[in-house]
Amino acid sequence: MLDKASAILDCYRPDGGSFRLTEISAKTGLPKATAFRLCADLVRLGLLEREADTYRLGGKLFELGSLVPRRHDLRETALPFLQDLFEATHETVHLGIREGHDVVYLERIHGHHAVTLPSRIGGRLPLTCTGVGKALLAFSGTDLTEEILAEPLRRLTPHSITDPARLRTAIEQIQVSGLAYEEQEAAPGISCIASPVFDGPTAVAALSVAVPRARFSPAQLAPAVRTAALGLSRALRSGVDR
Repeated sequence: MLDKASAILDCYRPDGGSFRLTEISAKTGLPKATAFRLCADLVRLGLLEREADTYRLGGKLFELGSLVPRRHDLRETALPFLQDLFEATHETVHLGIREGHDVVYLERIHGHHAVTLPSRIGGRLPLTCTGVGKALLAFSGTDLTEEILAEPLRRLTPHSITDPARLRTAIEQIQVSGLAYEEQEAAPGISCIASPVFDGPTAVAALSVAVPRARFSPAQLAPAVRTAALGLSRALRSGVDR
């Protein structure tokens, strides 16, 4: 039953939303009666909420998710550096970690006039289409790189890199400079600079600045991104030492 309940919750990946019982049954392959019974249990436990004839994710999931130690501790340590980076650039900043072949966003800070981006806290995007993702990929070991290059590369926009040779070259450049560039590969009209965060030999996270392409200035943004990433890396290492 746990597997079936988990399948219901997985229906809401990647964008959440609300679903009718018939949609949940179709998405999971569960009989409608089984889906109805499990949804009622999930509502009782606070893992789903019911509104009229639709179900949506419950607030208890957010509460529990925010307590996951690795994500909670990293986010808490990173927040001052993300805030500094936002104050220095006044552009949208991100913090992300790797899960499988995706980047999962732990934090996003933006001003009143935020650009339209596919990223959201708790959401995931392909490593190969984002600045944060490419920074993570470049410093997550050769086995992961070869695994990803052996598969068809996902495309979010016409600018997404789908040529393995081109992506390999980009990864090598990131490993030399410590900076990952993404130009309209996740969203049209948006460019990004990212830098990896370390707490050991491989990257544990990456942070980035995303800006409209019209005001994308790597020479001005790159030092701020690098400074924030290095500061967070030092903070994480000093925390381990204590």
